[in-house]
Amino acid sequence: MPTTVIVPNLGDSVTQATLLRWHKQAGEKVELNEPLCELETDKANADVTATEAGVFTPDAGISPGTVVQVGQSLGQIDPNGKAAAPAPAAPAAPAAEAKREPEKADELSPAVRRIIEENKLDPASIPATGPGGRLTKEDVIKHIESAAKPTAKTAPASDVEPTAAAVANKAVPQAASETGGVTRTPMSKIRKRIAENLLRAQQTAAILTTFNEVDLSKVMELRSKHKEKFEKLHGVGLGFMSFFGKAVCTALKEFPRVNGQLDGDDVVTFDYVNLGIAVSTERGLAVPVLRQADKMSFGKIESEIKRLAQAVRDGKLGLQELSGGTFTITNGGVFGSLLSTPILNPPQSAILGMHTIQKRPIVVDDQIVVRPMMYIALSYDHRLIDGRESVSFLVRVKELLEDPSRLLLEV
Repeated sequence: MPTTVIVPNLGDSVTQATLLRWHKQAGEKVELNEPLCELETDKANADVTATEAGVFTPDAGISPGTVVQVGQSLGQIDPNGKAAAPAPAAPAAPAAEAKREPEKADELSPAVRRIIEENKLDPASIPATGPGGRLTKEDVIKHIESAAKPTAKTAPASDVEPTAAAVANKAVPQAASETGGVTRTPMSKIRKRIAENLLRAQQTAAILTTFNEVDLSKVMELRSKHKEKFEKLHGVGLGFMSFFGKAVCTALKEFPRVNGQLDGDDVVTFDYVNLGIAVSTERGLAVPVLRQADKMSFGKIESEIKRLAQAVRDGKLGLQELSGGTFTITNGGVFGSLLSTPILNPPQSAILGMHTIQKRPIVVDDQIVVRPMMYIALSYDHRLIDGRESVSFLVRVKELLEDPSRLLLEV
């Protein structure tokens, strides 16, 4: 009996996606867990895989660019079906007319494939300078720039976010004066969805933010002392995120409502921490989840963050890795932010914002000393979390970071 392939859960607060491409066509044989199609959400791209082996038939009317809903049928897999006969091969072109064989989509690097798809280019028409005749990112950008030089044309309305080079070349002057001009470019689907999610978070939660500052001198001393041995042992660098991750997990055990959610009139709390880590990409913000981060070691946290961040940037993040988060950390400090008020990641009720480290004079034992300081911010849903809980949680995180030995002793 045929099995229906549906649009799976795509992550917290995600209800729809856009079909980017079919990996399998009607009548093709598929194996268990083989990719059938690629979906794009406001958080990441993800493949939908086969739930069993058989012959795949996609539903009629679903073509690349179609918006699909979570739970919607995408097609059928018949375990007893017969694969369609392959189409006869086209006769080979004469040697004199032979052209460079275009690279297949899955042979292109993620960055090159994204730019080609966004600008609807033919890879075979672009001169390739990479090893073995492969296209490089520079080849594609150079091709776009050379094509745009003769005339400035109106930017077409597109549902796909353009590259920086494409934006620069396709922007349309709306008005001009002696003091400058105005340009207009279409908003991408991803940016629209991000905007909708942020607005919904603001409209449905009573968001407040509390602040504190942390002296990171002992964390930096510990990192400096052990970073080389740590990297040799775990194969990954010792960053600040593992310290913050451990501190947050410890504090959430003491203040479980900060790790909770509202479900209608019910308060839902968890005895585990699924920690979301905000990752910025050219396409927008994604929040992959470290499942049961409270049980992870420093090395495991660092290696998982590195793996998930790379998967986000390559568009290879699994759907399960985007859902189920209970608390999120976002680090605006990597861009130089000194202070900010992060917005909740629904349905979560709290988010911790990290910021840039600055050497500042502070008073320690009645003496003015210079220390590496960081402002931290906790935005929370006041419907669930009271001021006492939010402030106490942030103070606990501060205590753990200013004396990292507490993380090991759990005191």
